[in-house]
Amino acid sequence: MDWVTVIGYLATLCSVTAFTPQAWKIIKTRDTSSISALMYGINVLGFALWLTYGILKNDWALIITNVLILALSAFILAMILLPHAKKDAIADALDPASSSNEPSVRRARMAGPEADGRDDGHRNL
Repeated sequence: MDWVTVIGYLATLCSVTAFTPQAWKIIKTRDTSSISALMYGINVLGFALWLTYGILKNDWALIITNVLILALSAFILAMILLPHAKKDAIADALDPASSSNEPSVRRARMAGPEADGRDDGHRNL
């Protein structure tokens, strides 16, 4: 394997790794309120075009990278656009350990410690 190919696969690893924490945070918190749907929509379109380009060029580094990133970006975009009930159902299916049917626990997860009556003395100003 030549160095150009190695660099391509390292770029794939970095690109996929960059999107994974955002997807996981959405699964854990169900919160997408601060994420731009327009930005992720443009990303999804761009990654689809890069994937098409990679297929046309038969460039496996581009194909693998963009299949993985397109999947992660499309997941994030879908979670941004879905109503809360569907978002919760998907997140619960992907991470059953963080699911809860108790509204107070879900509210606390989304809003922070003050939502369930706890007060640690710190306020975000």
